[in-house]
Amino acid sequence: MKGLTALKPVRFAAYALFAVVLLALPSVLGSNYLTRVAVTCGIYICLSLGLNIVVGFCGLLDLGYVAFYAIGAYTYALLASPQFGIHLPWLAVLPLCALVPAFFGVLLGTPTLRLRGDYLAIVTLGFGEIVRLFILNMDSVTNGPKGIANIDTVEILGVSFNTPTRYYYLVLFFALVFVIAISRLGRSRVGRAWGAIREDEVAAKAMGLNTHSLKLRAFAMGASFAGIAGLLFAGFQTFVSPESFTFGESIIIFCMITLGGMGSIPGAILGSVVLVVLPEVLRPVADYRYLLYGFLLIIVMTMRPQGLWPSKQRRRELTERSEP
Repeated sequence: MKGLTALKPVRFAAYALFAVVLLALPSVLGSNYLTRVAVTCGIYICLSLGLNIVVGFCGLLDLGYVAFYAIGAYTYALLASPQFGIHLPWLAVLPLCALVPAFFGVLLGTPTLRLRGDYLAIVTLGFGEIVRLFILNMDSVTNGPKGIANIDTVEILGVSFNTPTRYYYLVLFFALVFVIAISRLGRSRVGRAWGAIREDEVAAKAMGLNTHSLKLRAFAMGASFAGIAGLLFAGFQTFVSPESFTFGESIIIFCMITLGGMGSIPGAILGSVVLVVLPEVLRPVADYRYLLYGFLLIIVMTMRPQGLWPSKQRRRELTERSEP
């Protein structure tokens, strides 16, 4: 008990120091370019946290996650741009960018979440490509491959987030909300039920859990998080196009949670930061940048298959499997 009592002030001091570093980061970076990289990190953190619910908590292999990201981004682009002459306030569009992707998540998940493993992965991959091709070919709605430009700058209660520094604090706020929400969700009854489904769906169903409803809930929640991340992306870039939502983006987000550690919130954050910052660090060797990038990923995943910052449960599972 004395050890735990002594640990609490140390943990509180570490959290306080980390908060100060995050708040002072734009001043420390000192340039708009580096601040924009930090904003991109924040958006990918929101995406990886959402996918972590689906893959890390519930064990569903979703390879079309970028589709919900695109739906959120285009929802904001269509309702806050000259495309249709609609310029709704940002706070009015925010709930729609969460609800519309969640609706499509339920629409996709209702008939398909009875599938498992590779079959579910193929279905979600197909859904991601359908959404991208729909955006690419519906010129009258989405402006096709030309994309939608001149999207309204984010403005909340008279404050315009029109600089990278201001936008950094907006993205930081949402990332913090996501971390708090997911950490509480993981310790809730629903979170424990998701863990049971991930470990053994047959046993979970035998214990009386409505596995289809729980998986559908995870799918919808992950989709809503991706939609909000899409809203943040569209507001930051003030431009969206189909090229931003390819299958490769789904793979990158999946790599982030795999590299950081499945089911681990700190791992998802660390994986996102590493995979966004690493290509920027390797820019001086532009000709070999992606070769080194892939080589470093292979080394890390070979040395630490559980991820850079795995959850305690994941670490325990891998330890038990490695025992003779």
